Amino acid sequence: MGKIKVTTCEIEGLRVIEPTVFGDERGYFIETYNYNDFKEAGIDCQFVQDNQSSSQKGVLRGLHFQKNFPQDKLVRVVSGEVFDVAVDLREGSKTYGKWFGIILSAENKKQFFIPKNFAHGFLVLSDTAEFAYKCTDFYHPNDEGGILWSDSEIGIEWPIPKGMELILSDKDTKWEGISALKK
Repeated sequence: MGKIKVTTCEIEGLRVIEPTVFGDERGYFIETYNYNDFKEAGIDCQFVQDNQSSSQKGVLRGLHFQKNFPQDKLVRVVSGEVFDVAVDLREGSKTYGKWFGIILSAENKKQFFIPKNFAHGFLVLSDTAEFAYKCTDFYHPNDEGGILWSDSEIGIEWPIPKGMELILSDKDTKWEGISALKK
């Protein structure tokens, strides 16, 4: 292996991946995904779709999940910086409702592996950010679920700088809290 460093998180299944950066006076090269390296690290997935979004400072996307077609995700930031969050929604999990957050940036080149049955979201901290991710299932628009980003029961500590105006989609202001999922 040796091309990636994989760190486990407090919540089982979540992983932070740090690729080896090969740099010289011309710039750098990183291998962002290699099936064999990831499999050796315990992440044995078949990704079927890649997505990329661009957002401005203050954009908060999430917390989203797919209800009947859950996806494993491998996320990273191509330019800029975000605070990325995953919330455990796995039924019977001892960490159900717990969250983990990490700064992902073009500078630190970290990636975040989020298994199926987690809600996911991020807050853009830089002027702009390009966010890229791989998924193990296709997006099904009628299967989307969500949790309110500010649900006090979850208690995510978003690093919102003083004076930052949050920018949310209409749907992201209308999700209910995690307790509504058990109804």
